[in-house]
Amino acid sequence: MLTDIKPAEVGAMFLKPIQIGRDSFVTDIVKQDYRTAAVFQRHGIEYCCGGRWPLSIICENKGIELEDLRVELENAIRPLQVSSALPFEEWSIDFLTDYIMHVHHQYLRDNMPFIETHLERFVTGHSKKYPHLQELQKLFRDLQADIEPHLRQEEEVLFPYVRQIAHAYDDSEPYAGLLVRTLRKPVESIMNQEHEKIMQFLTRMRQLTHGYTPPENACVSHGVAYSLLQELDNDLVQHLYLENEVLFPKAIAMEKELLKR
Repeated sequence: MLTDIKPAEVGAMFLKPIQIGRDSFVTDIVKQDYRTAAVFQRHGIEYCCGGRWPLSIICENKGIELEDLRVELENAIRPLQVSSALPFEEWSIDFLTDYIMHVHHQYLRDNMPFIETHLERFVTGHSKKYPHLQELQKLFRDLQADIEPHLRQEEEVLFPYVRQIAHAYDDSEPYAGLLVRTLRKPVESIMNQEHEKIMQFLTRMRQLTHGYTPPENACVSHGVAYSLLQELDNDLVQHLYLENEVLFPKAIAMEKELLKR
């Protein structure tokens, strides 16, 4: 079990508010906040070495309304923060599983495809100078391939089972013990094996990137790649904490109590 992960340890990436004007250079915008890279990529706008053009000229050349693009950029960088002081331990199992699915599972599904695309472009152009990037890209692909079936298993098997256990426990159903024996799923196996595998991926990614710190004089794409991976790391650590330290221990304790009844 991963007992050494706490919400307070999820490192925040401190991003200063930025001003986006018609004369702002694309590369400067991305340097100040890596999250804007996804917006530029969506519109086919180069934001690395070829992004030394004012936003107004880029929009004119691409046929994009400047104000519309500014709104997209400002939405991408709006400040969002989840406090580690939230009383996760006090939440019902229904609410907690909903939170994990709608916040953490959705984050992975929304963001991993963009990270994959960015890494593909970045590694292709920089692997000769930084050979370790090929291993980093393979680690990410292996992690991505491992995560999707893991999410499906949680949503289709584990979480419904955990909810059933919680409802039987809360309602003091007379046949709850039989329910546990009939429906018992490998909750502890998920905690000890699959989650440990995810942490191994993250540990190696941290080693390869020196804690997601790009080298001096690194290009914009380098910084964006490492920032995206750090954000992914932060989210997964919080995700695993909620499951390993809050949700699954609650379910296992309820299982044991129901079996005694």
